[in-house]
Amino acid sequence: MPRRSTPPLTRRLALGACLLLGLPLTGAARAAEPIRIGLVTALSGQSAKSGEAISRGIGLAIDEINAGGGVLGRPLELVARDDEANPSKGVLAARELIQRVGVVALVGGLDTPVSMALVPIANQMKVPFLGPWAAGTGITRNGAADNYAFRVSAVDALVDEALVAYAVKTHGAKKPGMILVNNAWGESNQQGLTAALKAANLPAAGIEKYEAADLDMVPQLTRLREAGADTLFLVGNVGPSAQVVKSLDRMGWSVPVVSHWGPAGGRFDELAGPSAAKVHFIQTFTFAGNSAPKALAVLEALKKKYPAIKSMADVTPAVGIANAYDAIHLLALAIKAAGSTKGPEVRDGFYKVAAYPGLIKTYDKPFAPGQHDALGPQDYVFTRFKDGEIVAVTN
Repeated sequence: MPRRSTPPLTRRLALGACLLLGLPLTGAARAAEPIRIGLVTALSGQSAKSGEAISRGIGLAIDEINAGGGVLGRPLELVARDDEANPSKGVLAARELIQRVGVVALVGGLDTPVSMALVPIANQMKVPFLGPWAAGTGITRNGAADNYAFRVSAVDALVDEALVAYAVKTHGAKKPGMILVNNAWGESNQQGLTAALKAANLPAAGIEKYEAADLDMVPQLTRLREAGADTLFLVGNVGPSAQVVKSLDRMGWSVPVVSHWGPAGGRFDELAGPSAAKVHFIQTFTFAGNSAPKALAVLEALKKKYPAIKSMADVTPAVGIANAYDAIHLLALAIKAAGSTKGPEVRDGFYKVAAYPGLIKTYDKPFAPGQHDALGPQDYVFTRFKDGEIVAVTN
C-alpha cells in the first residue's frame, strides 16, 4: 500500500523553521510538497483484483506524470485505503484521507454502494471524486447543486440500453429476465433495464433479486425459467455472479446470460467453472487483440513496473487499469488548467480540459457542468473469459 514519503532533512528543517516563526512557506518549499491523491477501493476479498487493477493504472499514470515534471512543479503521490467493499469503511477512509492526509481528490473503486456513500462527502467537503469503475447512474447524476463527482467509466443507464440491444441482436431475445443484486447497484440497473426494455418494446419475464452473500439462486432462476425467460440480464460482482452460473448448471438450464461488468472484478472464471465462458459481459477496454500503439506501450510499461505480470491473464481486469490510467491523466490536466489544488478550482478545471489522447480513446472536452461522464456507449465492448483472460466477443 502506498505510504506518505518522509521529506529530506533539509526540507523538513526549512518547513519546521517557517512554521515555528510563523513565516509563509517559500515557493520552493511548497513545490517540494507532493500533491496527494486518495484511493478508496477493495484491496482485499473477492473483489481485490479490481482494486489491484485500479492501483496499477493509477501508479503507471503517476509515474508518467512525475517523469514529465509532475503538476504545477509538484509530484503526484497516491495514498490508498482498503474499503473491503463496505460503504461504512469507505466513508471512514474518505474522511481520513481528506481531513488528515489532505488529498486533493478521491478515487473510488468497483462497488457502487461505496461510491454512492462517498459522493455526498466529496460534495460537502468540495473535494473532486473520480470514479474509474462503479457504474451506478446516481454517482455522477446525484442531483447536487454543487457536483464534485466525475467518472471515467460506464454508466448504468447507458449500459442497460447496450445490454438490451446486445441481447436482441446476439441472442434474439424476446422475453428476457433479470437477476440482480439487492443493493443500490441492482436498483440502479433495475430502473435502467426496465426503461431500456420499454423503449425496445420488449416484455420482462420477471425481476429476481438476491443478496450478495447468497450461495444458491436456484429458486429465483426457477421462477424466471417458468415465466419463459429466453435470456438473462445479470447484475452482480464476482462471487454472486459465479453462484448464478453454478445454479444454472445445477438446474441444467442453458440460457444466454448477458451481464454487466461485475464478473470482470476478480476470479470469476475460477469460481464459476467452465460455464463462466458462456457469460458475455460489458467492458470499456481490453488489451487482448488491441494493437493500438498506446495500448501496446502501456502494456509494456505495466510489465516493466509489475514483474509479477507473466501473461495477459495477469492484466485482467484491464478495464480497471485503463479507466484509472485515463482518469489520473485527466485529473492532472484539470489541476494544471486550474493552476491550483483547491477543490472548487480543480472541479472547474475539469471543464477546461480540451483534448487528451488517452488509452481508451482520445477525449475531446470530456466534461462540462451538465456532463460529468467521460465515456459513453460508443466506448463499450462485449467480452468473455477465455483461459483466464478477458477477450472481446468476436461474433
